[in-house]
Amino acid sequence: MTGVEAPEQSATGGLSRRRPSGEPPPLPHELDRVAVGWLVTFLGWVALWGWVFLSDDPKVWITEVDLELMKPLVDRRTRLLTAIFEPTNQIVIPWLTISLGWVTVLGGLAARRIRHVLVFFAALSINAALATHVGNRIGRPRPLGFGRIGDWEGFSQPSRPLALLAVVLVACGLTLVPRGNPRRWWIRAMAVTLVLAALAQVYVAVDHPTDVLVGGTMGIAITLTGFRTIAPERVFPIRYHGGKTAHLDVSGPRGEAIRRALSGQLGVDSVRIEPVGLAGSAGSTPLRIVRDDGPDLFAKLYASTHLRSDRSYKLGRALLYGRLEDEQRFTSVRRLIQHEHYMLYAMGRAGIPTIEPLGIVEITPHREYLLVTEYLARASDIAGVEVTPDLIDQGLAAVRAMWDGGLAHRDIKPANLMVQDGRLRVIDVGFGEIRPSPWRQAVDLANMMLVLALGSDPELVYERALRWFSPEEISEAFAASRGVTLPSALRAEVRRDGRRLLQRFRELAPPRRPVWIQRWSMRRVGLLAWVGVVTLLMTGVVLSSLPDIGLWP
Repeated sequence: MTGVEAPEQSATGGLSRRRPSGEPPPLPHELDRVAVGWLVTFLGWVALWGWVFLSDDPKVWITEVDLELMKPLVDRRTRLLTAIFEPTNQIVIPWLTISLGWVTVLGGLAARRIRHVLVFFAALSINAALATHVGNRIGRPRPLGFGRIGDWEGFSQPSRPLALLAVVLVACGLTLVPRGNPRRWWIRAMAVTLVLAALAQVYVAVDHPTDVLVGGTMGIAITLTGFRTIAPERVFPIRYHGGKTAHLDVSGPRGEAIRRALSGQLGVDSVRIEPVGLAGSAGSTPLRIVRDDGPDLFAKLYASTHLRSDRSYKLGRALLYGRLEDEQRFTSVRRLIQHEHYMLYAMGRAGIPTIEPLGIVEITPHREYLLVTEYLARASDIAGVEVTPDLIDQGLAAVRAMWDGGLAHRDIKPANLMVQDGRLRVIDVGFGEIRPSPWRQAVDLANMMLVLALGSDPELVYERALRWFSPEEISEAFAASRGVTLPSALRAEVRRDGRRLLQRFRELAPPRRPVWIQRWSMRRVGLLAWVGVVTLLMTGVVLSSLPDIGLWP
């Protein structure tokens, strides 16, 4: 260990700051001024609807104003404008809504932005239902006194076509278009499209000016509010440059919040925070904390998105393979980070070479936490160094210490075995378990031997393993191992190696029948049935509602 300890006082000499009761968390809400502005405007229209519901007088006054506003445009109809706006009303608006809507759905599913797609469907459903309900209550007909040249059905307050088109345009931008210049150009194109669509509706006399204004405001406000609160971009960024979705952006407000929390809660003043080791991490955001007044530190950022990923991963495993014994989901982000923090202490007490935990930092209560540990300078994962007999012994000794201490790592792969100045360190113990089953311990041994054999020879690894384990224990390990028990990164490396390492170890060890894993159970059957029924019901509801929400002609 490096001997680095979490300071009890801040860098200024005072006690570490405690956030007083009632003080808001540091990260701002995603509902920014733009979203609030649209929401307030929409609520103003809602207040106007309430006034109209209670009295007929405002309905007459608003209609008179609308007709005065329409008169200059409709009275100046020309053959050219009619040739433009009539097809826009009858063809362009409905088919643009349908085509962009399906681009949003299919593009979001292809990019695995399931949450964005669900918010999109919710926004469409809410706008369609609200337009229908309010339209029936107000009962406003199309503009009277003007010759209608466009198709029209239902009531005109609010404008249902404009509301649904606004939803599709906003959702498409927030689901598929990344921030920056592409988003700015999309907003400009969206504004032009909505203005032209509104002019077309008014020109062909199927909607009043306030109808299209209310419809557009309603669609934008509801959709923007839904995306900002349920799929905030700081948690679910739109990126196309590769990488894992688990890796959160630590610049901007989140980076400042992390720096303040480190200083206030651990007394650590950081110069900068930079991502590190992203390729080997899929369940958190690993960070390096660079300091001027001390050694660098390592941290793992956990957020609610990681918790949801863990739940989805374990649900998928249960559906595909059955529950592999001890795969239990975590109930909160706090539980997730507390578990890893405690496992680091447990591994260290058992004599397993790991990293020293320095503390947990709260970024946003119940949503985001930071696990701070020592930083392994000049270290590389085991795939980047020569695997010597001494390194093989260190890896096998670590598994032996886990067995003797009643522990299991459960995620042994090259990225989780770091080598620093010839010393092996076992990291990323978040999946670790206390008092695991013998089967789980056997799998740890097999995975460790496979990792060591990737950088050496299976015969050498087997020979060194006999110093720490009996032939029967090694045989049990590989009898318990198969594709599903290997972490995905290790499975890919073994397949890429091409030496059929699993089979070679089984040939070297005494013969033993495969250890049976309970893959089918009443729980798995019930889970499959439940998922199937829910999927069928949701599919039926979505398909039946497509015409109502504007995604089917």
